[in-house]
Amino acid sequence: MADHDIAAWIRLTLIPGIGGETQRQLLGTFGLPEAIFAASRAALVGAVGETLAGSIASTDCMAEVEATLAWSREPGNRIITLADAEYPQTLLRGINPPVLLYVKGRAELLNRPALAIVGSRNATRQGEANAEAFATALSQAGLTIVSGLALGIDAAAHRGALNGVGSTIAVIGTGPDRIYPARNAALTRRIAEQGAIVSEFPLGTPPIAGNFPRRNRLIAGIGRGCLVVEAAERSGSLITARLAAESGAEVFAIPGSIHSPHAKGCHKLIKQGAKLVETAQDVMEELRWEGAVAIRAKPVAPGNDPILAALGHDPCDLDTLAERTGLPADALLAALLPLELDGKVAQLPGGRYQRLN
Repeated sequence: MADHDIAAWIRLTLIPGIGGETQRQLLGTFGLPEAIFAASRAALVGAVGETLAGSIASTDCMAEVEATLAWSREPGNRIITLADAEYPQTLLRGINPPVLLYVKGRAELLNRPALAIVGSRNATRQGEANAEAFATALSQAGLTIVSGLALGIDAAAHRGALNGVGSTIAVIGTGPDRIYPARNAALTRRIAEQGAIVSEFPLGTPPIAGNFPRRNRLIAGIGRGCLVVEAAERSGSLITARLAAESGAEVFAIPGSIHSPHAKGCHKLIKQGAKLVETAQDVMEELRWEGAVAIRAKPVAPGNDPILAALGHDPCDLDTLAERTGLPADALLAALLPLELDGKVAQLPGGRYQRLN
């Protein structure tokens, strides 16, 4: 698409007071954005009323348009509109698809089979380990992992997904030129290089609270399912799960302790019909994803796992296991999770672990 064509799309999204629904209404009435701006005042009034017609005619945003075009010319940056074949087709079946998307990185991931993984920002170490392990397994099986680049579960899911061929898509609630939160700066750069960062918000948009629930519909819409790892009873992750269900996608939840506030949201979803899952295999079989065969074919050979060897046959706490293996606690938790899911290790009270065979 030529710069002057893209410029008209950008201009349409920068007019104050005209949201996505009105933008799509105008496109449906006039065709491409250039036709909207070439239309007569009377025609615009007939389509959207006097006030909005006045905004379309009077808004001067060419400086912002030029800055956005300059951004799109930088290596790895793309602007994808509703008229482009690269636009994620799953979003077209969802709620309020944005007229354009700002993409940094691998735009082809937007139309690959994907799964959303979401959860608490204030996650437990075990929750982050679960998210990273599930994302790794699912990405290695070829599914692209979609999340929101927040702290906690989102960041862990992105880290895990970068370990597999499926890679990851981060849907952000700021402009594409902003990094938020700052603690995820290094992860953001990795995703831009190996995966894709997606935003519907113009350049310079700060982290406004209301933008994050809006971006949740895109996380839900891109994936063919949504896995909630940890969530409080009033969590934004439950909104993402609801939006996924409303768009016809599968919803999955990992159960936890009945005493943990981090598990109450997942238990609520399960009561409402979400699929209870204990392994990545459970997710893929429910999705009928052929990658499930690949995971089933690659178990660790009995007796060859170094974590099991270091664990021994007596209960062992995490600090002792860290001394024996030389691994940090986060790496150990990520390694212990698949062993627990396979029934080889049990977690005991007091943070200890017991080998079962």
